[in-house]
Amino acid sequence: MSLALSSRTIETTLGPIHVSETGDGPPLVLLHGGGPGANALANYRANLPAFAGFRVILPDQPGFGGSYRPTEADLDERSITEITVDALTQTLDALGVGEYSLLGNSLGGAAALGLAIAQPERVTKLVLMAPGGGWLPVSTPLPTEGQKEMFRYYNGEGPTVKKMKNFIRVMVADPRQFSDEEVQARYEGSLDPGHIEFYHRYNTAFAKRGGMDPLWKDLGRITADTLLLWGRDDRTITLDGSALMLKHIRRVQLHVFGGCGHWVQVERKADFERLVGDFLGDLPGTGASGGGAGS
Repeated sequence: MSLALSSRTIETTLGPIHVSETGDGPPLVLLHGGGPGANALANYRANLPAFAGFRVILPDQPGFGGSYRPTEADLDERSITEITVDALTQTLDALGVGEYSLLGNSLGGAAALGLAIAQPERVTKLVLMAPGGGWLPVSTPLPTEGQKEMFRYYNGEGPTVKKMKNFIRVMVADPRQFSDEEVQARYEGSLDPGHIEFYHRYNTAFAKRGGMDPLWKDLGRITADTLLLWGRDDRTITLDGSALMLKHIRRVQLHVFGGCGHWVQVERKADFERLVGDFLGDLPGTGASGGGAGS
């Protein structure tokens, strides 16, 4: 199924934010993760047909894709999550979006938590896939294996195809599902000089702050129905930290995928689309089953 995509750049007081859109219906905002070369379309393009009943909004977060790169001064003043929440709030205001459903993975999950905490009246449904910031590991040493691989990717001799293979190997439970062509494409997507410079600044700021913002302290402020999706074998943001969110988010449910790592939307695509479609399906105008299975 081919979907018509449009793109535009929204000017915010922080800098330009690149946004792709498709579909018509209740707004659904998809926030991508923070791995090397990530952007909104790269993370979710294959899932878009399942959400055809929505106005799907895909912003590239600050530092990624076609959006602006926060400076060292920006990252000293505020965390990447605080910056992203500000930029995305301005972007959604400019797009005329009031209430919306929100889905975020990893770094994008931290931004989704930040938005749902700061503006609970606007977020109608919340889907989180191994989100940063809302999580404290019970038994996993920090930094995790996946975090180490992300830090390592741009250091030393810089990006290589071998490093990208190692990165993907840690991100997923079964790296054999990725072809050499897909690895090469992800590698090439990581080579933008501006993104590389930003990633060094981001990693430095991350170390200075001692990790992600402690969003777990404010989980009780989330009022949206919340669906947690987690790979049992996630080695980046591990399942053992999910207990905090289950305890403190008011209306929450958790689905755990065996044989799955950090990229649920890729590794368990059909199940991901069915669960999210069912969860969002009682929104006005989406019909009985939301986006459907989209296998």
